[in-house]
Amino acid sequence: MDWSKRELALVRRAADVFDLPADVIGGLPHIELLGDCQLLLSGHQGILSMSRERIDINGGKLIVRLGGRELELTAMNDSELRVQGQIEKVELVR
Repeated sequence: MDWSKRELALVRRAADVFDLPADVIGGLPHIELLGDCQLLLSGHQGILSMSRERIDINGGKLIVRLGGRELELTAMNDSELRVQGQIEKVELVR
């Protein structure tokens, strides 16, 4: 589902009013990058494809595409995951 500019603005305003992160309000993934060797992602909806050089993660409203070397999924549950390796690129695809 693509969001219009108006819908995105509404989500941002609601997040500001209620002092909540926009990812909580809008169903967006929360991404934390620790240097270039570890990525933590909350709010995923599964792995779309995976290799040692590229991992595509379903983030609901967008796809989180990781590129690098020796990428490895080291932990995953129904809402969070951790990827380790030499992360060279993080791309958000609509």
